[in-house]
Amino acid sequence: MTAVAYPNIALIKYWGKRDEHQAIPWADSLSITLDVFPTTTTVCLDSAAEADRVTFGGTPARGAASRRVAAFLDLVRKHAGRSESAVVSTRNAGPTGAGLASSASGFAALARAAVAAYGLELDAADLSRLARRGSGSAARSIFGGFALWHAGEDDHSSYAERVDVEFDPAVVIALVDGAPKRISSRAAMRRTVETSPLYRSWIESSRADLAEMTEALARNDLAVVGEIAERNALGMHATMLAARPAVRYLTAPTLGVLDSVAVLRSENVPAYATMDAGPNVKVLCRPGDADQVALRMRETVPCCSTVIARRGPGVTLRIEEER
Repeated sequence: MTAVAYPNIALIKYWGKRDEHQAIPWADSLSITLDVFPTTTTVCLDSAAEADRVTFGGTPARGAASRRVAAFLDLVRKHAGRSESAVVSTRNAGPTGAGLASSASGFAALARAAVAAYGLELDAADLSRLARRGSGSAARSIFGGFALWHAGEDDHSSYAERVDVEFDPAVVIALVDGAPKRISSRAAMRRTVETSPLYRSWIESSRADLAEMTEALARNDLAVVGEIAERNALGMHATMLAARPAVRYLTAPTLGVLDSVAVLRSENVPAYATMDAGPNVKVLCRPGDADQVALRMRETVPCCSTVIARRGPGVTLRIEEER
């Protein structure tokens, strides 16, 4: 079974888990699934194999990456009441581990393909709950367009659902560094939650941001959506900078992109930045302004390349013919 899923970009972040084992966050979050950088994952059962075999981009997975996939497959096998090992092949179309939500698309695709391979039938909410156990934000990549992840307090109450709005901006991805980040999101979240004196205040402000964001999306109000998304992301990074020791994903090129976004707004081009756990920036703008925004990013930040994205689909499944 082969599944394809796309990364989602959180406009309201969750950053930090109250339960790491079950990936239950401290706060709700809201995202847009994009139509670029998909992950394609194939799961084949092998009853003769003694252990799961995993490849990333054609290279055998080792260490923690392999164990993480195997642990997720154990959850699926437990749900299905089956024991066969699996051969997993996955490939990302975009950078991996660079703050571009590759783990979200990765575990959404793995969840969908594994559920089909092991013969489970799950509705969208249950598939979201399962994907969350692999990577929290994967709960949102089950859905196309906008999705709201309810933080909840336990496994059942923590899931995402589609938000049905017409809002359809362009998202210019400003790539300043495609290399894997030095500190993983999981480790960075843990450090921030445990040591940042700003964390609790940011969580409270994020909850208020979500309420305002929901209303702005319903109005198709790019300016308000963008303002909220930008302040929410900058607040998250400020909270990380206050951790001890600091977690710093922002680089000089990142700041150059942020400066360029501010200049565009001063020129009456509505453009707004958001960032996840990495140096790369996503810029929300009107579709008709996307080429101009992308060009400005490349002109002002020499190392920057750009990709223009729009709203993308939810996870999809196709059945592979036996060979």
